[in-house]
Amino acid sequence: MARLAVITDGISREFERALEVMREHGLRYAELQYVWDREVGDLDDGRLGQVQDLVRQYGMEVCCLSRHNFAGMAVGQTKVGATAHARHMDALRRCIAEAKALDCGLVRIMSFRKEMILFGSGGAEDWNVATGAWDALKRLLVPALELAESESVTLVVETGNNAMITSGHLARRLVEEMGSARLQVLWDPGNSLYCAEPAYPDGYDAVRGCLAHVHVKDLHVDIPKATVRQVRFGEGQMSAYFDAISAGLARDGYTGVVSFESVYRPSGGTFEDGFRESFPAFRETFG
Repeated sequence: MARLAVITDGISREFERALEVMREHGLRYAELQYVWDREVGDLDDGRLGQVQDLVRQYGMEVCCLSRHNFAGMAVGQTKVGATAHARHMDALRRCIAEAKALDCGLVRIMSFRKEMILFGSGGAEDWNVATGAWDALKRLLVPALELAESESVTLVVETGNNAMITSGHLARRLVEEMGSARLQVLWDPGNSLYCAEPAYPDGYDAVRGCLAHVHVKDLHVDIPKATVRQVRFGEGQMSAYFDAISAGLARDGYTGVVSFESVYRPSGGTFEDGFRESFPAFRETFG
């Protein structure tokens, strides 16, 4: 049975406030992204100690550390060992160290910056494909996987909006071609709507067997207008898929975490207000 979590800064970046609201709603698993004024991986010893103390005090467990490792860099302009890549590798090392201090076995990575067309044929390989981008992505991720293997942690690559890995299909292909048990998928089917991948059955079937973590949110996407609007859970384009995804996870014996990404903010309200408006329906569907 899946375990339910929330990305804490979707309630509040004031960490204790987020934990208070989690406890009020019967949540036990916390995913950390931004804590106070820092992104995970940038906590000094004092702040990390506070996180450890508060997690114990509130009876929580940390399920994933979700820094934006390797986000935003162009694969064609990045080399292993170059300054930008080394900076992200250093951040990943810090993130892994913090994950171990918090007894957390999952660390998120992103997949650099999106190149729109990665594969093609019939002439597209000459005119349309970002030649070499896919292989460059794999080369750039090799040191991260070597680090994960040496540290015995699992990296989860998210299906992102502005990333090379936008879909469940591409996520599975990357995992299979990298060939490391230390790389699994963080499936965010809401993000994949923006590359027009239906969440079910297409996205779900693609990630079966390599799925380690799930993000859930509801939203409206308008690709021609380059627009995303976050909405209350159950009122967006993802709502047509939620029941099928939940049933599929239960049928397939998924025991990982389904993490509520609380990114809806009602007009004139706060993200905590959005969480309160949405979480009961999320829990009813995935609990």
